Amino acid sequence: MTAETRDALFTQLKHAPQVNLTILGAGAWGTALAALATNNGHQVRIWSRRGDLSLAEAVDGAQIILSAISMKGVSEVAKRLKALSIPENTILVTATKGLDPESTLTPSQIYHNTFPNHAIVVLSGPNLSKEIEQGLPAATVVASEDVLAAEAVQHLFACENFRAYSSTDPLGAELGGTLKNIIAIAVGVCDGLKLGYNARAALITRAIPEVIRIGTHLGGQAETFFGLSGLGDMLTTCTSPLSRNYRVGYGLSQGKELEQILEELGSTAEGVNTAHVLNEIARREKIYIPISYEVHRLLNHEISPEEAVESLMERKLKQESYDEVLS
Repeated sequence: MTAETRDALFTQLKHAPQVNLTILGAGAWGTALAALATNNGHQVRIWSRRGDLSLAEAVDGAQIILSAISMKGVSEVAKRLKALSIPENTILVTATKGLDPESTLTPSQIYHNTFPNHAIVVLSGPNLSKEIEQGLPAATVVASEDVLAAEAVQHLFACENFRAYSSTDPLGAELGGTLKNIIAIAVGVCDGLKLGYNARAALITRAIPEVIRIGTHLGGQAETFFGLSGLGDMLTTCTSPLSRNYRVGYGLSQGKELEQILEELGSTAEGVNTAHVLNEIARREKIYIPISYEVHRLLNHEISPEEAVESLMERKLKQESYDEVLS
């Protein structure tokens, strides 16, 4: 298929009154996105491992396939999709926030490696699924190096209460949504220990250059991390009890074991796995990650919540500077 033909198809898809969408993953996020698309008049199928539809049946005829499965299942599903010979004019969207423990890749990188000739789109933002299900106003970022593919997905979900912005920095948008989960665990600890609003503000503010330092080193654009998929997502996840990662940190501060917290959540808190994978990446790439490193140690039972706070507060005094991450 020529680039001109695909561009024409994506432009047509952008204005189509009804698009065939398949969502992989029947969790809260996948279900919320399905409701948005359905309310916009589109034809939606939802696939899950426990559902009645096979993967082949679910994606048959799909013009857009959106993956909202947990990080641990991304590589396997990508391989299964590859075996189905998905047409090159099918847009692949990832709405998963995490890092693969084996390859240390993001979901979009995994899909790009598996489908090098397809348009890959990232959907990421400050989007608590329960609020979206309630029809409360929200905004998100739809990012892709293929501008027309991003615009097609943008129009698929945009509605009165859900505003979608486009971006050409998919990796930055994805990393912002991924890395903030670690910070949310730290903020949950801070709030659980009742350290106050001053401490919370300091922690979130100092987390911003850390996230940008990591994100730009891995290929994201600095300005993306100040947008909805970066700072916006961080603020939501770090300040809402609806956030699973925040609740992990809060539970740890109350003396609960991690396994107990995760069982009580009944769903995935991606920040736990992300903290471990990021520590591996940082060690390999020599990236300075003081907050994320203490979260990693806490999750590994190497330190207590109080010791993690103490370690951060006792670091060598320095000048507050953002030059290193904005240059």
